[in-house]
Amino acid sequence: MHEPQFSHDFIRTLETLFSWRRDVRHFKKDPIPDVILNHLLSIACMAPSVGLSEPWRFIQVKTPKIKTEIYDLFKTTNKEAAQNYTSEQQILYNNLKLSGLDDAPHHIAVFSEENPTQGMGLGRQTMPQTTAYSTVMAIFSFWLAARAYGIGVGWVSILPPQHVKEILKTPDHWNFIAYLCVGYPQFTQDTPELENKGWEQRNPKRKEWIIR
Repeated sequence: MHEPQFSHDFIRTLETLFSWRRDVRHFKKDPIPDVILNHLLSIACMAPSVGLSEPWRFIQVKTPKIKTEIYDLFKTTNKEAAQNYTSEQQILYNNLKLSGLDDAPHHIAVFSEENPTQGMGLGRQTMPQTTAYSTVMAIFSFWLAARAYGIGVGWVSILPPQHVKEILKTPDHWNFIAYLCVGYPQFTQDTPELENKGWEQRNPKRKEWIIR
């Protein structure tokens, strides 16, 4: 197989894809065709992984009762999280839409197997957490591919991991990494919603590199 050559136009388009890869919280109700969603999950599994361990485990959450339990858990946890801010910050916090659980047509829970036999432990003796890092790489691969298809992804982090594991009845050795809302976005933007809402601004110093 010949090594592909990527054109300057492709590289510029790829950079645009990175710019428009945003966390989506406002979704249309229209479902994604199964063939497309399954294809995106297959792309996610092309991600690099430590020792070729492929530790990611994806669960498509389709049962309405389970979706409701997850959403109720989010609302409870989100209300508790709001109490950690001052009154002024709390008002701003409460006006943020921090998940698309109420309207996203697809929910995907992502777990990472803590110590998979696949890969035979290569690269994990000194940094066992690299299995979780590998799973995050798979999530990001899914995210970029979804955006290229005009599909939005939102990562819901305001969920207590153990409660999610109990609701989804997952094995003890699976670590909860992410709960994703997936669907066609109501609108798109190239800046983070938290920036647009005045919660936080990008730090220009993050574009500086340390040299030793």
